[in-house]
Amino acid sequence: MASKNSFDVSTGVDLQEVDNAVNQATKEILTRYDFKGTDCSIEFDRDSSKLLLEADDEYRMTQVVQILREKMAKRKVPLKNLDLQNVEMASLGRARQTIHIKQSIDQEIAKKMVKAVKGCGLKKVQVQIQGDQLRVISTSKDDLQAVQTFLKGEDWGLELHFGNYR
Repeated sequence: MASKNSFDVSTGVDLQEVDNAVNQATKEILTRYDFKGTDCSIEFDRDSSKLLLEADDEYRMTQVVQILREKMAKRKVPLKNLDLQNVEMASLGRARQTIHIKQSIDQEIAKKMVKAVKGCGLKKVQVQIQGDQLRVISTSKDDLQAVQTFLKGEDWGLELHFGNYR
């Protein structure tokens, strides 16, 4: 009987790098000339993987988001895993925005990934949903590489990590 080969597909963000990027963005906001005299802030809730941004108005909010994205990109935090919510207008014209950080593959996306892999025409490939990750199993390493290439080529709305090769 042929041996089975497999790998896992997961996603995630290094929360320490997010914390570092938030600290750098906060420092830049405090020192930039166009932010002098404003009350803009970024709060990072590590437990719920959520960022809360506040600014004086909607224009400054877009600037805060841009600074934060630049700092995260420099620290190699995958920007695809940021789920920006709509900007909410608070009292006195202040703007507030929440950013959720995706740390796992949602069930809906996982089901779409399984359906897409099964539909790509590789007969001897099995895909299993295991909690917040996928396991791809096949007897052929070439088929596994084809699945990996296929998954990389599609846009799933998050950065995929491939690991646990067996």
